[in-house]
Amino acid sequence: MKARQKRLLLVGLAIIGVGAAAAMALSALQSNISYFFSPSQVKANESPADHVFRLGGLVKEGSVQRQDDGLTVTFDVTDLGETVTVAYTGILPDLFKEGQGVVTKGRMGADGRFVADEVLAKHDEEYMPPEVADTLKTAHAEGMTEAATQTAQSGAAAQ
Repeated sequence: MKARQKRLLLVGLAIIGVGAAAAMALSALQSNISYFFSPSQVKANESPADHVFRLGGLVKEGSVQRQDDGLTVTFDVTDLGETVTVAYTGILPDLFKEGQGVVTKGRMGADGRFVADEVLAKHDEEYMPPEVADTLKTAHAEGMTEAATQTAQSGAAAQ
């Protein structure tokens, strides 16, 4: 084999290797994707019947029912248009309560219920981690002190 043929063979193998790696990565991503659907979309049969997806909305007031085993819970998720019943077995997040936002991950069951593997409770928009709140308070206090110092200095300079 000549040097030119060896280089072409090497480049060809590299292209095939990169292509195979890209194909495997795309395949792995495709199998792990879970799209988000609202209860109205689920009722309109826009959600996949045999694939995991996310269902989100508000937990309907008065719909939370706990079973005797203490871990199984059913509740209704609504987008104020349609409602989907969710069944979940596990420990619910601390922020889970009626009237609050929730995102569940799972699939539709044969009985028309959404069988959740995971439940995530949303917090309100005004929540701020304590560390961030402390930093903002400190920055605000330093800014107020600096502004007061500048005002005092400019007042003294004017006199």
